[in-house]
Amino acid sequence: MFDSDFQAAGSTTPVRDDRPHAVVIGSGFGGLAAAVRLGARGYRVTVLERLDQAGGRARVLHRDGYTFDAGPTIITAPFLFEELWALCGRRFADSVELRALSPFYRVRFDDGVTFDCSGDPDEMRERVRALAPEDVEGYEAFMRLAERICALGFEKLGHVPFSRFTDMLKVAPQMVLLGSHRSVHGLVSSYVRNPRLRFLLSFHPLFVGGNPFTVTSIYSLIAFLERRWGVHFAMGGTGRLVSGLVELIQGQGNHVRLGAEVSSITVEGGTATGVRLASGENVPADIVVSNADAGWTYRHLLPAPAPARRRWSARRAQNARYSMGLFVWYFGTKRKYPDVPHHTILVGPRYRELLADIFDRKVLAEDFSLYLHRPTATDPSLAPDGCETFYVLSPVPNLDGNVDWNTMAEPYRQRIARFLEQTLLPGLAQELTVSEVVTPLNFRDDLLSLKGAGFSLEPALTQSAWFRPHNRSEDIAGLYLVGAGTHPGPGVPGVLSSARVLDLVVPDANTIRRRS
Repeated sequence: MFDSDFQAAGSTTPVRDDRPHAVVIGSGFGGLAAAVRLGARGYRVTVLERLDQAGGRARVLHRDGYTFDAGPTIITAPFLFEELWALCGRRFADSVELRALSPFYRVRFDDGVTFDCSGDPDEMRERVRALAPEDVEGYEAFMRLAERICALGFEKLGHVPFSRFTDMLKVAPQMVLLGSHRSVHGLVSSYVRNPRLRFLLSFHPLFVGGNPFTVTSIYSLIAFLERRWGVHFAMGGTGRLVSGLVELIQGQGNHVRLGAEVSSITVEGGTATGVRLASGENVPADIVVSNADAGWTYRHLLPAPAPARRRWSARRAQNARYSMGLFVWYFGTKRKYPDVPHHTILVGPRYRELLADIFDRKVLAEDFSLYLHRPTATDPSLAPDGCETFYVLSPVPNLDGNVDWNTMAEPYRQRIARFLEQTLLPGLAQELTVSEVVTPLNFRDDLLSLKGAGFSLEPALTQSAWFRPHNRSEDIAGLYLVGAGTHPGPGVPGVLSSARVLDLVVPDANTIRRRS
């Protein structure tokens, strides 16, 4: 059946679908959310995914009865999903069960001291008092500021396009008043003095690929975003959100094609006209939305500019600053570890220095900090009876560094395994069942992420808002971008919000003159 047709019930005759055609490249959360929103606005949508399953970074790994979420594991703004289901006349809760977590995560410092982070203001105040009594007032003042930053940076501006520099100038005074010219760690340090509390209030940018010592303090909003909407886990795994979105798209009469790799975006007269697949097939479209990595889009999917593009080009994409890489070890055990919470952050002996190794020097340090995910703490169905599913993530340099992951992956995994066995998972070596490792090489080769970056472009001040690749291309009519590499940035709320931006920059379907 052609993408432009659908089959009438009880009929063998294809019926012409006259809706304007939107092609979405990639099926990460940004691409799937864009497809739902465009379908709700009257577009006929085809999502093209090069892999054999939807999800992008949020794909799922199934190994011998164990289910691993390959990427995102924390859901912090459920209303963004609820909106998508509502656009299709459905209730999100009827499709996906989100389980609120408490604590959000446990932070374990290098000396074994732990701190449980939650959304209860009273509990947090008392935990801060026990950790650093002299900083309670500063902590509460910082959280009030984080609330104001969240109201501006996420609630007001997170779904607003920054298409012109004047859009940036309009909000600049408010951003300056909120200290957005400072780094997250710098802002936190102006309120509290205890080193551990400074870590607890500043590490959140690492969730979206940013260095807390250099990223704009607008990302302090994450601390309050978690408090306001909570931290949740999708029962069945994050992949349940992916499959739910695919069901929405199909319910709109639209399509998700797997194993369909886009080799280029076709452009005629300065206008995107569709895409060409690696198979040689041409897929015409009235608009093209790229959920591929922004750097990859500009470097590999677009023809040589004529005339030269004003801002983003293959060269600029190559020379931009990218987020750190990720080393992820997925493993299963044949025993339970009931004392390990759903989310644990294990802090190494160094903070600023380790991040400098990762982001600036781009060397693989001897020490590390880790994020350990134990989803079976909440959903035992993700592992066989009596077993556990884990993944552990270590921030590492992206491929601008000189780490030879072909030789270093296994020794690095063994170092992490020994550390986990000595701290949280006794007897781990004897309890292992399944094991699989992902390095920045996989991000480059499987997800086509430029430089193997885990979160596309680094969310630095000079690569945020107007300075980031725009949601609507400045130079190619009919081309739009969603996902981690465009505004507002990485993270599940960010990429879902990038699809919300399309509501303001993509014309209504009934105003489009069909080309496809």
